[in-house]
Formats: sequence, C-alpha cells, structure tokens
Amino acid sequence: MASEQSSADLELGRFLRARRTQTSPDQVGFTVGTGLRRTPGLRREELATLAGISIDYYVRLERGREIRPSPSVLDALARALHLDDAEHQHLRELAARAARFVPESPPPPSRTVGPHLTLVLETLRPSPAYVVSRSMDLLAWNPGGLALYAGLADWPAPQRNLARYLFLHPTAPTLFPDWDNLVRGCVARLRAVAGTAPDAPDLTSLVGELLLKSPDFVKLWERYDVVGRRKIQKTFHHPEVGILTLSGQSMHLEGTPGQRLGVYTAEPGSPDHDAMLLLDMTAPQPAVHSDTKAEQQRPTQS
Repeated sequence: MASEQSSADLELGRFLRARRTQTSPDQVGFTVGTGLRRTPGLRREELATLAGISIDYYVRLERGREIRPSPSVLDALARALHLDDAEHQHLRELAARAARFVPESPPPPSRTVGPHLTLVLETLRPSPAYVVSRSMDLLAWNPGGLALYAGLADWPAPQRNLARYLFLHPTAPTLFPDWDNLVRGCVARLRAVAGTAPDAPDLTSLVGELLLKSPDFVKLWERYDVVGRRKIQKTFHHPEVGILTLSGQSMHLEGTPGQRLGVYTAEPGSPDHDAMLLLDMTAPQPAVHSDTKAEQQRPTQS
C-alpha cells in the first residue's frame, strides 16, 4: 500500500527532474556566466524562481515528499519548463495519481482480441495491419502486418513485441533508415503509459528486460520524454520486397484495454503499393492470426 503511493510520488519527481535537466538556461532567457555549471540544464532554484514557488517546496516535489501540488503550481511549472500540451497533460496525470490513494496495482489487461477485430484485419488486406497492446505486444495480425517487420516471425508469438523488436532484433536498425527517431518515439510512448501505471506487470516486465539488454533504451528511458512521434510516412528497407514507403495510422480500439490498431497503406498503382501486394502474397502466414488466451488454451484435436 505504502510502496504503491511511494512509486507514484517518485514518478512525479522523476519527470520534473528529467525535464529540468533537459531545459537549458538559454531556453528560458537566463544569462549564464562564464563559470562551469555542474548541473545540466536548470538548477532547482532557477526553476523554482521561474515557477514562482519556493525552492524548498520544489525540492519536496522532486523528492516525492510533496504529493498534492495545486493546478496553478502544475501550470506554472509547465510554463517554466516549456512543456507542450502532451507533456503538460502527463504532468497533471502524474500529480493526480500521486495524490490519490491506490491500494494495489490493477491486474494486467486482457490480451484477448475479439473475432470482429480479426475479421477487420482480414478485410484490410493487402494493407499490413495488426493489433497491439498498451505495452506494444503484437496480439493479432494479417500476413503483411507480421511480415512487414522482417524477422519478427522468427520469434515465438508471446515474444513478439514492437518495442522489443526495435531495440533487440538485429534486423530493425537496417529495416528502418529512420531508426533513431522511431526508437525515441517508442520509448516516449512507453514512458507515457508507465507514468500513470508504473507498477503494472505487463510494463515493468518489458521495461526491465530492455533496461538490462539495450544500452540505447537505457539512455532514452532516462530522458523521460513522453511525446511520441507524429510522422505519418515510414520507409522500410525490406529484405524481401525492397524499399517501400507507406503511410501509417494508429487508432485506439474502443471497448478494449488500451489496444490499438495499426494500418499501413500506399497509393494504388504506385511501386510502394506493388511491393505491399507482393509482401501480402508471399508472407508465409495464415490469413489472420490472433495470439489470444482463447487460442492459447484451445485444446488440441486428437
């Protein structure tokens, strides 16, 4: 009980500290002298001054000792740190979670994908499409949706996770020429989800694995960015069908525990569309696969 509240308090402080150390004095109009600054970004007292709060109060916020900042204080900190709308909202959510009493962590969300969604995936062919969980586990897909991520099919279905693929699969950096930006957006998305559910087992397990196995993930995780990428088009250097640039769209699925549908499209008649068709036709997968509990528990026929 106490540890749950403590984790929320610390998450608020971690976010403030990360944003403070990544905000330069120049960004906020401070004149820096010629002496060496030992602190990256803003000092605590500088941020407190900008926000119009006492240094003691701000230190308590960063250390998790103050858990009920007022909306006006949060807004002042957001202005001082030049937070965008998404970061400002994340700050509010962290503060709200730290202030309320949470007796225990909720259970991990269901991985079950309804039959209507598997039908949607089939009707979207030849466009690559898939359903992912809030922690980016691949739950269901059509042939192109899996084959587009070259080499992902080599992993057992329970291990197929897009964040794990980006950081740990050897093909990912060559598949995506824009890999650096993609992984930044990936970590920002996980940070945003984990900020309001830091002890959720589906997230802690994935984050713990990536912190252990990927130095690149460690660096990005410590930055505490929560704003994902907004790039619509994505280029793939695919080993089977060559270079193709597709327009991507991700949307929340109503009535699901944080699941999202991802779809890629290309202009009909274009070389990219031809490559997409080839990928769909040659992918050695069933029409639609769903990695759900129901299918995992389905008895085998004798």
